[in-house]
Amino acid sequence: MKKKYVLVGDIGGTNTKLGIFNIKKNKPVLIFLLKFKSNEFRSIIPAIKKMLSYAKEHNIKLNKACLAVAGPVSANRDFCNLTYVKWNVNTKEILKKTSLETFLINDFEAIGYGINLLKKKDFLIIRKNRKTLPKATKAIIGAGTGLGKCILAYDDKDQDYIPVASEGGFSDFPVQNELESELVNFIKKRKRIKETISCEEAISGKGIESIYLFLRKLRKYSLTKYTNEIDKSKDKAALIMNYKGKDTTCKETFNLYVKFYARCAKNFALESLARGGLYITGGIASKNKEIFTDKVFIKEFEKVNKQPQILKQIPIYLITNQKIGLYGAAYAAIKKN
Repeated sequence: MKKKYVLVGDIGGTNTKLGIFNIKKNKPVLIFLLKFKSNEFRSIIPAIKKMLSYAKEHNIKLNKACLAVAGPVSANRDFCNLTYVKWNVNTKEILKKTSLETFLINDFEAIGYGINLLKKKDFLIIRKNRKTLPKATKAIIGAGTGLGKCILAYDDKDQDYIPVASEGGFSDFPVQNELESELVNFIKKRKRIKETISCEEAISGKGIESIYLFLRKLRKYSLTKYTNEIDKSKDKAALIMNYKGKDTTCKETFNLYVKFYARCAKNFALESLARGGLYITGGIASKNKEIFTDKVFIKEFEKVNKQPQILKQIPIYLITNQKIGLYGAAYAAIKKN
């Protein structure tokens, strides 16, 4: 039997993965993976050519590709102006320079497709003893360089879940008290934002940094050996989370961040009525699992004025498989063909 292959990509704001998959019985099997920092290239073309070179060396015939991109995809699925990368993705350019017929999906759409392939080893159950309703809506939320969201609707015909793309990470950040209002004003002034700030500004990696700097200015805590290290680091968010048990400012930053993450997750779970489960993904979640087992998270997630039982019944899962977007893009390619 002639083997079928597809080239897929997961182009994020910080990292990009490209993979070659062999399609066996309508299931994707990863046979080659390339990883790089998204800003190392000026376009996706050189990376695709590396993949095609590998394919040629191994007698793999590639003529189709699906790329998951961190940004809004055009209606024809042929163009994306990436949100946090300085170059864009254009399928017409890809076809011209590589002969690959390519279509685009949003990066969280890809994660949504990937949900259909999840095995027990690919996720953690955050709240046990909650049952999903058959065929009920699912929701995905995840923070990293930005904040992504996606809703999943069940398809009776194919008996799988179909993702609905979203740019909900840019929705307004919900402020509840004076301290949070001061934080918003601090972020607006620091980032020179004239409009309202989005959830992304508080919940992504840059949100951790903003909360930390705000608290340092507000509380005027004594400087510690960790303060100097954080100030010098290019990845302040990682160190802030790492020192949450050792440094007072980092600890308060963590507590506020957990509350904000839970609040936005709660709002999305209600908006999508995710009785099929809320799935949490993203780089921050995978490296800081304790965020979601913390009592602060669960308490804030279940805090609502009306119908609290809805939130108490929703299962929460933490996706641990970091290749889910890549596999999801391969699954999308299978469905398209």
